[in-house]
Amino acid sequence: MRRLILSLAALALMAGSAAAQTPPTPGETAGQRAARREAMQPPVLQEDEQLQAAIGSGTRPAADVARDAFRHPYETLTFWGLTPGMNIVEIEPGRGGWWSAILQPYAVATGGTYMAVNRPLESMGVADGTADLIVVARAFHNWQRSNPSRTGPYLAAFFKALKPGGILAVEQHRANEGLNAAVTAPTGYVSESYVIQAAQSAGFVLEGRSELNANPGDDHDHPYGVWSLPPSRVSAPRQGVATDRATPLTEAERAALDAIGESDRMTLRFRKPG
Repeated sequence: MRRLILSLAALALMAGSAAAQTPPTPGETAGQRAARREAMQPPVLQEDEQLQAAIGSGTRPAADVARDAFRHPYETLTFWGLTPGMNIVEIEPGRGGWWSAILQPYAVATGGTYMAVNRPLESMGVADGTADLIVVARAFHNWQRSNPSRTGPYLAAFFKALKPGGILAVEQHRANEGLNAAVTAPTGYVSESYVIQAAQSAGFVLEGRSELNANPGDDHDHPYGVWSLPPSRVSAPRQGVATDRATPLTEAERAALDAIGESDRMTLRFRKPG
């Protein structure tokens, strides 16, 4: 049903098929033969029905659901390693709470916990070393453009809150490599290497990178930054924003930006060693 799960299932079946062709060991006993055959059985992989239910819930706003085509919630959360019963912390979920509308009911349904944290340096909302998953979505550019010195202390706080083996999950608008974050962050983008270096400096290990949320149609260069694209759809210069173009969009420009869809985003999974 889902491409990621089907791919994993296909790999499992291939592994099982290969194991089935393994010849018996000469002189093996009946017990050894039974154990060998049991070991040959491919693993049964099931989709997370509770996660499907949270994503498909009628309580999610229609505008949120419409964005699923761009944000791939099931595949993204599966890639990040979300499992039932986790203690989840989401950093700066924002007014819309797009991820929280999925994560909070999922945590409740599976016996886990969910905590939204807006001021990590004041409190992470959990005891040190108890969080299983910390989600940071579309935030690195805000930290860089408002106060670059925050990023390091924030990541240190995340590291301290996670249990050994815990996961730091990142979704972030992605700038082209080689560009200075101080220049790109005001437009909403930072490079993947910038995020990776910052996380690694805090002690995290990069475990996975996914192109699930990549958008090759986004060239990262828009009249009013990433906010020119859906869902923000800014179409005229904003007061006091120096990086905005001085003139509003034409109808043709608005249509072209809408056709791009949401931004090109990195999707990263880091782990706290241990």
